[in-house]
Amino acid sequence: MVANFWKHASACLALAASISVPGGTALAQDAPTAATPARPAGPPPRTALRDGPWSYSTQGGPVRADVVTKGLDHPWAMAFLPDGGMLVTERPGRLRLIRDGVLDPTPVSGLPEIAAVGIGGLYDIALDPDFARNGRIYFSYVKPDPANHDQTTLAVARAKWDGAHGLSDVQDILVTDAWYGARPWPKRCCGQGPASGSWGGRIAFDNDGRLFVATGDRNYGEMVQDQSKAFGKILRINRDGSVPQDNPFVGQPGWDPKIWSTGHRNPLGLFYDAQTGELWESEFGPRGGDEVNRIERGANYGWIDVTQGEHYNSEAAKGVRDVEGFTDPVLAFGPPSLNPGNVTLYRGQAFPQWNGNLLLASFTQGLLRFAPDASGQPVLQEKLLGDLKQRLRDVRTGPDGNLYILTDETEGALLKVSPGK
Repeated sequence: MVANFWKHASACLALAASISVPGGTALAQDAPTAATPARPAGPPPRTALRDGPWSYSTQGGPVRADVVTKGLDHPWAMAFLPDGGMLVTERPGRLRLIRDGVLDPTPVSGLPEIAAVGIGGLYDIALDPDFARNGRIYFSYVKPDPANHDQTTLAVARAKWDGAHGLSDVQDILVTDAWYGARPWPKRCCGQGPASGSWGGRIAFDNDGRLFVATGDRNYGEMVQDQSKAFGKILRINRDGSVPQDNPFVGQPGWDPKIWSTGHRNPLGLFYDAQTGELWESEFGPRGGDEVNRIERGANYGWIDVTQGEHYNSEAAKGVRDVEGFTDPVLAFGPPSLNPGNVTLYRGQAFPQWNGNLLLASFTQGLLRFAPDASGQPVLQEKLLGDLKQRLRDVRTGPDGNLYILTDETEGALLKVSPGK
C-alpha cells in the first residue's frame, strides 16, 4: 500500500517538481555519443567562489553560509571524525584531512591505484561503526584492470587510518563485476554516453553495520535489468564484503545475492536514516529524469526501460511511470536536468524547524529543501546557495547540527551552513 502511494504521488509531483535551469542550460555529467543531436558545447564558465559569508532569509529564519576551507580539487565526500576533524575525498584520487577548519597540505598516503578518468576517481568515504576502537575507514573508487586500464569497475576498500597521513591494511572488500570500457564498445541504444561515466559510488552503513553500495549503469543501461551483474544496483554487504543472508535475493537463481534494489542509472546520493531505518537515494537521469527514491527492499526502479527523462537520441522509453513491476521515484525532475548530488534528511539541533526535511545538493540549483506534506510527501519549500554558482556535490549534517557542503569544482571548497542572526 505504501509503495502504491509513492507511485501515485510521484506521478503527480513530477511536473510540479520540474525546475527550470537559469539560462535554459543543463550541465550534464555524462557526455552523449557522436550520434547524439547537438547540445551546448559544455558547461558555462564557472564563477570563482568568493570568501563570504553569505546571509539568507529562509522560511525557518535567517541562516548563514561560511567557507570552512578552500584548496580542494573536486571534493566528493566527507566523514566526520570523533575529534571534530573531517576526512574529505578528492575525485582525482587524494584523501585529505581537515582539523580546526584548516586543510592539511599533506594528503593521506596508502590509497590503491585509482582510475581518475572522465568523472571517475575516488568517491565516497565512511567510518567503520566501530571506528573509535578499530580506526577503520571504508571508501569507494574506480578500479582499473591491471591488464587494460580502459577496463574499469567500482570497488570498495577498507583500511586502517593512523590518525594522520597514512593508511595500512588496505584491502578491497568489493570489486563489482561491472567491468567495462575497453573498445570496441558494444552496440547500445538510446544515445548513451561514454564508458567514462556513471559509476555511482555512494556508500552508507545501516543500523546493523551492513554497508549499502550504489553502483551506476556505466552508460550501458541494457545491463541494468540483468540481475546477475552489478550495473545500476544498490548492493548490501557485510563489513568484510560477504553477503548478509537476509538480503532479498539470496538463493534466487540468476540473481546476484548482494542486490538490495535494482533499476538505477547513476546513483550519486545515498542516505540511511538511522531514526526511521529508511534508505534514500538520488540519481542522474538521462536528459531530465533525475530522481529521488525511497529505496524499498527488493524493488526495481525501472532503468533503462522506465524513465521520466528523455533519452539523448530522443528515442522513446518503454515506460514513463505506473508500470507494473517497477517502483516510481518519490521525486522526478526535468527536463532540463538539475544534476543532483548527495541527499540527506536533516536530523540535528541547529535547525529544529527542518527536522525530517529532505535536503538535496545540486549542480545547477544550489541546495533544495523539501518538507513533508500532510501525507508525508516531500514538497519543495525553497532553494539556498544558488547565487554562489557552484556545483554542490555533497551535503551532510555535522555533529554540531550545522550543514556541511562540498563544491565539486577544480577550486573546490567546504561550506558550513548555520543559523544566522
